[in-house]
Amino acid sequence: MIQLLNTLAETAPKQGPQSIIGHPMFMMVVMIVLFYFLLIRPQQRQRKEQAARVAALKTGDKVITTAGLHGIVHSVKDTTVVIKVAEGTNLEFDKASVATVAKKD
Repeated sequence: MIQLLNTLAETAPKQGPQSIIGHPMFMMVVMIVLFYFLLIRPQQRQRKEQAARVAALKTGDKVITTAGLHGIVHSVKDTTVVIKVAEGTNLEFDKASVATVAKKD
């Protein structure tokens, strides 16, 4: 029985070289490229747009912080922004905590 299996294995046709599409290394490269264009690149673009909006903050702009606080920019400092949330109530936040900016009308 073992001799028969050995004989069959020797007479079985050898497989030729596989195409490059079926190669595991090629598939890894394709996955990395897809991740870059579908996940990483859009996040980088959003991060740049957010940084530009925060850098362009001016007095009177309506903002929403990452904590959900709505207010109007009272003053802008180097690393912080003072937000007016009610009459006589001003809160100071880091610029990074500003989530959205709506320009004044």
